[in-house]
Amino acid sequence: MPTVLRAALRRAKIELRQQLLSPMAVFSLLGPAVLLTVLYFTRDSQLMESALSLGQFLVPAYLAFGIISGGVLGVSGEITTERDDGTLLRAKTVPHAMTGHLIAKFFVSLVTTLLPLGIIIVGAGLLVDGVTPTTAWGWVRLLLLSVLTIAATLPLGAVLGAVFRGPIALLWTTMFIYGLCAVSGLFYPITVLPGWLQWIAQVFPVYWLGLGFRSVILPSDAVTLEIGESWRTWETFGVLGVWVVVGLVLAPIALRRMSRRQSGSALATARERVLTRGY
Repeated sequence: MPTVLRAALRRAKIELRQQLLSPMAVFSLLGPAVLLTVLYFTRDSQLMESALSLGQFLVPAYLAFGIISGGVLGVSGEITTERDDGTLLRAKTVPHAMTGHLIAKFFVSLVTTLLPLGIIIVGAGLLVDGVTPTTAWGWVRLLLLSVLTIAATLPLGAVLGAVFRGPIALLWTTMFIYGLCAVSGLFYPITVLPGWLQWIAQVFPVYWLGLGFRSVILPSDAVTLEIGESWRTWETFGVLGVWVVVGLVLAPIALRRMSRRQSGSALATARERVLTRGY
């Protein structure tokens, strides 16, 4: 394991240097800029006749959605691309390559996800009142929750990228994730939805990571908009912890299974598909 960890950290360092020094890194700031603009125009809009503004409610929603986009959709897209461009085929020559690959993805996603989230939190704190923790323990909880949610979503993204082949399958996966976000209470209180839909949403980690961020960021009286008027802190960490274990068990298995299917002929077929179809 120490050898695998050292290799993963070395790979993560190389990937981070390539991503952060790339000109495309500038475009990663576009998302936070757009979100902060939306917050500026919604900072005084009242939410459902409550004391909470729409801008306040959207801050934890943006944080949760950013982690989902980077942890699930981002990683699954990278795995799909690396399968078609030969990266995973070359990685098969390295001992324990898939485990080290997944660990490196975790460290890279941790940095590339937390940086935009930090920009959003700082910017939102300047634009909207009451959207930042007021105590040191609150900031610690926010950091721990961010790391836990990344650990819960990243392995799931690796599983999806390993199981589904091709951009079309990934597109359907993306649409499902967006639909799940829509019914999980990220952008509006989940209590306005039918009871059966609330139960379905609570099965997946999207609802719980949104609930966790709201419990840390929003004022205490915002709990009236939640199911049972409770933040359910222990349940949140428990459910997210279960998803971390599930992901860490399934991800190496899915990646090893995918790597066994990688060969020169499979790579040639993928390249031929890209040349003929364009994807």
